[in-house]
Amino acid sequence: MDAANRVIIAGGGLGGLIAAIRLNRAGFACTLIEKKRYPFHRVCGEYISHETTSFLKREGLYPEAFNPPQITTLQLSSVSGKTSSAALDLGGFGISRHTFDHHLCGIAEKEGVKVLNDTEIESIDYGHSFQVKTISQLFEADLVIGAFGKRSKLDIQLNRRFIKERSPYVGVKYHARTDHPDNLIALHNFRGGYCGVSNVEEGKTNVCYLTHRDHLKKTGGIEALEQTVLFENPLLKTLFTNADFLFEKPEVINEISFQTKEPVLNHVLMVGDAAGMITPLCGNGMAMAIHSAKILTDLMIEHNNRLRDDLERAYSAAWRKAFSKRLWFGRQIQHNLFGTEAGSNLAVSLAVNSRFITNTLIKLTHGKPF
Repeated sequence: MDAANRVIIAGGGLGGLIAAIRLNRAGFACTLIEKKRYPFHRVCGEYISHETTSFLKREGLYPEAFNPPQITTLQLSSVSGKTSSAALDLGGFGISRHTFDHHLCGIAEKEGVKVLNDTEIESIDYGHSFQVKTISQLFEADLVIGAFGKRSKLDIQLNRRFIKERSPYVGVKYHARTDHPDNLIALHNFRGGYCGVSNVEEGKTNVCYLTHRDHLKKTGGIEALEQTVLFENPLLKTLFTNADFLFEKPEVINEISFQTKEPVLNHVLMVGDAAGMITPLCGNGMAMAIHSAKILTDLMIEHNNRLRDDLERAYSAAWRKAFSKRLWFGRQIQHNLFGTEAGSNLAVSLAVNSRFITNTLIKLTHGKPF
């Protein structure tokens, strides 16, 4: 492989955009293909741990111009509304995907990345090189990065294991005007789910919750679910009752899966949620997407002119070293401590009575600056 290598990035989330920018700077010929058109909203917690900040600033990618809120404190509430708060060692910042993705896309295009909006990939096939097919074009590439998010038709085309099993989780997201403090990220529990609340740019609050699809079926829809289930937590009832919602309707995604995924499949190198998704209560999916893009692009640049198999083995090992333990702990925390009234009350009681336990849970689901 040489530095003129053709790379296609399938999907334009944080991982895909950052990979495209870094590889383009290193001399790779990059085409990023995104099925939507920037800017657009995604179902996302929109909190980024400061483990990413030094990297983003070194690369000239930190969204300084948008004055993102600086988040220093985590608040947990149980289904009954009992609360506990803890300082976040690193903290983070809040910025919407609508703004941050568009910001990164602008940098990518300015620097020479070919960005195709409104273009959906139908298939990715590998022979001696990659054949990437859209409705109207067929692209050939030497390397393909999969950055197509939580759930995609490409997962079906690539015959990924997790896509064959139904997932019961539904994600719902709003932006609103509230009196939520800039420095606080809150995690409010309700029966069968939890809701993250934190501020983003321009005085807006991101409200994003995960629930079980059975609750939607039983209550008859999102609004009924919120009033009959979420409102059992008095903090959520107050939030929803007093908020000025900014969307005509919420962003919704179905079948969110937290099952184990492969960082490399059929020679496609996965980043972000395409490689593995951490449970939202751990609040670190955006940081992991950024970090995975750095790990992969460092290795692609380092492995230039070396065998494809060497790159794939190195990336798989590096990805698992960086993220597999965090993903596992996230799944255990979600399964054992949150989502039921008894579990959430226990979790908050532990947090109230043991700062050591709280700090341990935070450390197990967050990374270190890179």
